[in-house]
Amino acid sequence: MPDKQIGRRVDAVSRRKLLAATGSIGALAVAGCSENEASDGGDGGSDALSGEVVVTGSSTVFPISDRMAEEFMAEHDVNVPVDSTGSGGGFENHFCPGDSDINGASRPIKDAEVASCGDQGVTPVEFHVAGDALTMAVSPENDWVDCMTFDEMAQIWQEDGAETWADVDPDWPDEEFELFGPDTTSGTFDWFTENVVGEAGNHRDDYEPTEDDNIIIQGLEQNPYAIGYFGYAYYAENQDRVKALEVRETADDECGEPSLQAASDGTYPMARPLFIYASEDAIQREEVAAFLEFYLENASADFVADEIGYVPSSDKMVEENLATLEEYA
Repeated sequence: MPDKQIGRRVDAVSRRKLLAATGSIGALAVAGCSENEASDGGDGGSDALSGEVVVTGSSTVFPISDRMAEEFMAEHDVNVPVDSTGSGGGFENHFCPGDSDINGASRPIKDAEVASCGDQGVTPVEFHVAGDALTMAVSPENDWVDCMTFDEMAQIWQEDGAETWADVDPDWPDEEFELFGPDTTSGTFDWFTENVVGEAGNHRDDYEPTEDDNIIIQGLEQNPYAIGYFGYAYYAENQDRVKALEVRETADDECGEPSLQAASDGTYPMARPLFIYASEDAIQREEVAAFLEFYLENASADFVADEIGYVPSSDKMVEENLATLEEYA
């Protein structure tokens, strides 16, 4: 059972072993829900549940949370608005100030965020709900590169980095990049900066930042020299519009294609965990506890992979999440 010490930083997970042992990632606190009448569902809203559950956070986690909210609202008379604010933006502007009940995150919560939440009377409870294959993509017209190393990607995305494709490889076009990526408030930005670019904070800022991954898709589609990155679900949804690059950590490694299977078995170098965080106080509200129970139970459903494009929770993860939610509900 994961440690319940809220101030403890989740250890970094090996990129290669990330999801090979789902549920092994340390948690600030894990949650599961006690039995309540809301879990029966299927009443078409005839149960006693009411109120609102506010969800903010990661654009990567957004498709999962949004789908869970739609399914839950179909069964209960509870409003569940879901807003894509970025992981960090959600923590800073909504969750820690107490304006949202749940925050999605595409990387573990930071020590500074835990401290900020604590200063404002909010205790975050962590749930590892899914896995992702962070995807680097280019224009479909790009016919000169199919696979990149971490070093080549870092040359492009680091501060004062390469300006043209030829700066990275002389066999590539002497044309300037058109760069598209997540905003600095994004957990995807944080994960990529830490794990690929290198030192945190060393990501270049002369690119088109956005919390709307569809804008990145459009940018790649419209410019043959564009490159950008986002969660796998957005690539899976737009495979006919952009080209995903294979990735390898070093030139000596095999190239790995982004896929759910590769993320699950740990063979894709940019596999990463996805989280939701709930406020401990919010969990005391019946509607929040019921929504979390619904979310965690369904995080292992086939539609998470088949329709959304992420690695679902394992049975072990579901059991651990639900068991701990019971400690807080």
